[in-house]
Amino acid sequence: MVSLSSLLSFPKLHNFIIAPVVIQRTLATVTGHRHNHHHLRHHRRCYSSSTYASDPAATGTISTLNSIRHEEYGRLLPCPSKNVVPRIEHLVVREEGSILDFITKSLDLPPLYVADLIHFGAVHYALVCPKPPSTATTEEIKLYKEFTKPSVLRNRPSIKGKTTREAQKTFRVTQVDQLVETGTYVRVHVRPKRFPRCYEIDWRSRIIAVTESYVVLNKPAGTSVGGTTDNIEETCATFATRALELTNPLRTTHQIDNCTEGCVVLARTADYCSVFHKKIREKQVKKLYLALAAAYVPSGVMTHYMRPVKRSPKVVSEDVIKGWNLCQLEVLECRRVPWPNALVEQKYEIDDIDWPNKEFAYECKINLLTGRTHQIRAQLAARGAPIVGDSIYMPAAMAELASPGLNPFGKYGKQFESEIDRESAAEEWAAKHGKEPRVAIALQACQISWDEGDHFYEAGPPWWAQ
Repeated sequence: MVSLSSLLSFPKLHNFIIAPVVIQRTLATVTGHRHNHHHLRHHRRCYSSSTYASDPAATGTISTLNSIRHEEYGRLLPCPSKNVVPRIEHLVVREEGSILDFITKSLDLPPLYVADLIHFGAVHYALVCPKPPSTATTEEIKLYKEFTKPSVLRNRPSIKGKTTREAQKTFRVTQVDQLVETGTYVRVHVRPKRFPRCYEIDWRSRIIAVTESYVVLNKPAGTSVGGTTDNIEETCATFATRALELTNPLRTTHQIDNCTEGCVVLARTADYCSVFHKKIREKQVKKLYLALAAAYVPSGVMTHYMRPVKRSPKVVSEDVIKGWNLCQLEVLECRRVPWPNALVEQKYEIDDIDWPNKEFAYECKINLLTGRTHQIRAQLAARGAPIVGDSIYMPAAMAELASPGLNPFGKYGKQFESEIDRESAAEEWAAKHGKEPRVAIALQACQISWDEGDHFYEAGPPWWAQ
């Protein structure tokens, strides 16, 4: 089930990628709309460092909502060179009709723009409105109860045989003429996350191999393999499909971070997608990475335990903690190289974090033994050797460098009297981290192989060695 609380505070994704430390929720009831729809007041998400801040317009009146000009929303293409301030709307349908008409009227948006949002996968719905968060007002709770009381739900054939929790599950809207009935919850990512680098890349030059079953891509940094919650159009799978002029769209078999470059396998058929997933589950797929670390990393197996939460940054511990996930990687070699100069960092839009010693960096070849999100980034940073350009994990590593023992889960360790104390310490340590990188970090998936090396592919030199 996807709760309204989680919808308002989600960082994905995947795949998505700014980690909130403070979240201000403003979800209020709007009544008396001139188009006769009940809906929940829109909630805008604005990035301010690692904090979600509330846009003043997000707490305005319905007249403010209706004053949004069409000039601001022409079409989703051409793509902006930089991401605009994200904006999410949470709505409840009052009168049955097409999803396109409902959103167009409710948010006073151009129909072509709404059609673009649906094409991008930026519109989601649930048959029943999810439960409001604990911060909801009396009016919000009243509206929720109005559409979810048993007497109302019993009269809705679409949810017959479903529990309320099942009916609150969200799905992506795929057709502009999809009908939405009274009481349907609709989430609209009015300003979805964009990936302008997709339009800057020579995708043909990034193709490593093409077979009957799969394509191997040298993924560029600053792109998403298979999309985000609000954008399934600007993806590596989509653009590689077009570059190869394939009839059927390529399918995602595994992920690497948006800010990471390197080998990615895309399936040409649903059957091979399942086959490759099975190989990953059975640990038949071997991945090697190159990471440019800010400090020396000794060879050998590195072991940590990762806090089991979906959002980033990921907190890891050198000590075993019950319920935390095992993370292991093997550093095969580590060699000293010059730190990338300012022109190279500027070319690849590398965030310039003020690491104290930028004379040398250390290129590490890493065998990934477990595949956790942000694993290499979090583990190297926990050892005091964050990846160059990693604006999430480098600030925390610098804080620990300046004040040894600040990290409660580092080599000095800390004893906690209760699980609550441990969670509180984890949140405080997470707050020492920074924001998601703008485009790239010095991490490359340099090799991928499976079936004991029968299938073997390399990405070529990483950006810092070109």
